[in-house]
Amino acid sequence: MISIENVCKTYKTRLGKRLVLDNINMRLERGRNVGILGRNGAGKSTLIRLLSGAEKPSSGRIRRGMSVSWPLAFGGAFQPHLTGLDNLKFVCRIYGVDYRPKVAFVEDFTELGVYFREPVSHYSMGMATRLAFALSMAVEFDCFLIDETMVVGDARFHERCHAELFQKRKDRAFILVSHDPNVIRQHCESACVLHEGRLHSFASVDEAYHFYESGTA
Repeated sequence: MISIENVCKTYKTRLGKRLVLDNINMRLERGRNVGILGRNGAGKSTLIRLLSGAEKPSSGRIRRGMSVSWPLAFGGAFQPHLTGLDNLKFVCRIYGVDYRPKVAFVEDFTELGVYFREPVSHYSMGMATRLAFALSMAVEFDCFLIDETMVVGDARFHERCHAELFQKRKDRAFILVSHDPNVIRQHCESACVLHEGRLHSFASVDEAYHFYESGTA
């Protein structure tokens, strides 16, 4: 289970401290999924970073009783002077996974060809995104963190990403953040709405959607 307990997050700005997340609480059991709706700037990506451990809350606690992914397709940890293959080795070493059985999958999914063995600094944004998503799928987690901006590229690549995540790993837990209610409806069984720093939980996606569209959020 993942448990968010009275979590607050503030950032320092030129105008003083800004409270982004205000005493939020949430629980997610194994094999379950939840969507988090919110307008642009509501703090959705901040919440994902806290859940992944990339940032720490200003106060409160996040308990992780299952393995949690980094935000899918996040390439911020790439070593740009290493090749795609070497980055795969690096990630697998961190998580204690043998990289060798993963090479064929990553090569096939990314379709990078000879560039898989070239430095990541030579990649286009699309190439780097393909590599980032493939590495996200190369390491198996109990819970995946999905940001709405996880995928860029053509429709075919979108379909492949969705098949890997929502079909092949449909038994895993996941948290999907978006400002698009239709995306949440398509993939989630329940939903929350992040509004003015507070997280409002609802038993169904339709209830969350109604709250979100009512103008309250």
